[in-house]
Amino acid sequence: MVVSAPTQEVASSPDRTTDGFGRLTHYAFDAVLISAFLAGIKRSTGLTTLAHSPSLNSDKISDSKDIKKWVESYLGVGEWVMDQSVAVLGSTSYFERRR
Repeated sequence: MVVSAPTQEVASSPDRTTDGFGRLTHYAFDAVLISAFLAGIKRSTGLTTLAHSPSLNSDKISDSKDIKKWVESYLGVGEWVMDQSVAVLGSTSYFERRR
């Protein structure tokens, strides 16, 4: 009598293109959340980053104009996300504005 071990099907590996796209999407979403978080801190406490404060020297971030422009654009996305979130949440009946 011959006894053979049960065979297992090998799961196909995920497509690397799909996996890479998912990972990139995840990182992009996280970056937007962090930018929106910084925008929320700026609005609720008055604390600002070096890039957005005219009273602070923005040259401390970098000497490169490209990096300064990228940082300002990145933080601008967070401001836009905060504006849109406040507008949408303010228009629903689930939230009320308290001052």
